[in-house]
Amino acid sequence: MSKFLTYDERLEIQKGLKEQLSFGQIAKSINKDRTTVAKEIKKYSFEQKTGYSNYPYNACKHRRTCMKKNICPLGCTKQSKYKCSLCTMCNGICDDFTEEICTTRLKPPYVCNGCGQLGKCTLKKMFYNAEEAHLRCQEHISDCRSGILSNELELERINALITPLVRNGQSIHQIYESNRDVLMCSEKTLYNYIDACLFDVRNIDLPRKVKYRPRYKKPEFKVDRACRNGRTYKDFQLFMNEHPDAHIVQMDSVIGTQGGKVLLTIHFVDTSLMLAFIREANTSRSVTDIWDTIFRAVGRETFEKLFPVILTDNGSEFSNPKAIEFGPDEKARRRTNIFYCDPGSPYQKGAIEVNHELIRRIVPKGKSFDGFTQEDIFLMMDHINSYKRKKLNHRSPYEAFSFYYGEDILNRLGCRPVAAENIILKPRLLKK
Repeated sequence: MSKFLTYDERLEIQKGLKEQLSFGQIAKSINKDRTTVAKEIKKYSFEQKTGYSNYPYNACKHRRTCMKKNICPLGCTKQSKYKCSLCTMCNGICDDFTEEICTTRLKPPYVCNGCGQLGKCTLKKMFYNAEEAHLRCQEHISDCRSGILSNELELERINALITPLVRNGQSIHQIYESNRDVLMCSEKTLYNYIDACLFDVRNIDLPRKVKYRPRYKKPEFKVDRACRNGRTYKDFQLFMNEHPDAHIVQMDSVIGTQGGKVLLTIHFVDTSLMLAFIREANTSRSVTDIWDTIFRAVGRETFEKLFPVILTDNGSEFSNPKAIEFGPDEKARRRTNIFYCDPGSPYQKGAIEVNHELIRRIVPKGKSFDGFTQEDIFLMMDHINSYKRKKLNHRSPYEAFSFYYGEDILNRLGCRPVAAENIILKPRLLKK
């Protein structure tokens, strides 16, 4: 028997909830345990803020007796002729707002599907929908089955074993057959890891591999799912609710050509300043080495002030968050907090994605970074960070960052100002 519920079974659950059946009765109809039904509803139910006919969402305890008017501070474009509690903005503006939570959501069936008061309720509600639950489940299964199942230390061990042998001219098959009991993974996995640039050797080092025509779509390697525990985008939102004054830093990679040098970009959202560091390969070790270098350059106190929260995507190069959070010694004091965007949601770190457009003005997409040094990258970022932005009140990111944190920190990070008349955002900036 499959441990996953089918779409038809989820439809039965939705139907049972609407008919106000107990978990036991629903479970019996789909031949499952009642705890399976309870877990399914808790996991895939979703929150909705709705009212009913002519009454918007309003979760305030005083909504029935409140007669306040004109509570908007700067004049309201949706002003109610009767009272402000009939306005959709009431809960967010009123100083006397006190949320009322329906106790039905705290006990079985945990959702409002079959509630008799649904037609006259303006509180926050929970619903279970079979179609949405099934889609979310399939997405979760797909995400769990993707990614790298080896941690950083395991990849280093395998890399140290196969790299010298490949450079001696041995094939992956030969290496695998001779070291099957030591590698503890399949031959196909080795090829996949080399494809993903996780080792020091590349496909060009495999004599026969370069003769084959590449597949239409290569497998995508993402962060090991274990790394995301407690670091999802929802966890990020909860953290920011608890620490609203924490400065957000976004991190990403900019790829030139496949298998070549890669940029690590670090973007300060509040000042729009971006740092960029060139790496020989897109590996997690290269990322952690850069963060350790920054830590040594600015010191612990400044590092914790500059990088309280780091938001990044699901690339394999970010698969060792503990090394960034704690440094080489994982027993040391935490120095930052890493969180990941949801899969396929780059808009959640949109600020850094937009700023990458300035890099692409100088190094167009598809152009290799192999001919550039770190000095070239520093020069490029100096021109970008000296470029004035309208959202910064016509100041440059360099000026904004200097105002908040001081110019000494910018010098330690390798940043230098460029006069406005000398700024170049064209490929000729880095032509030698």
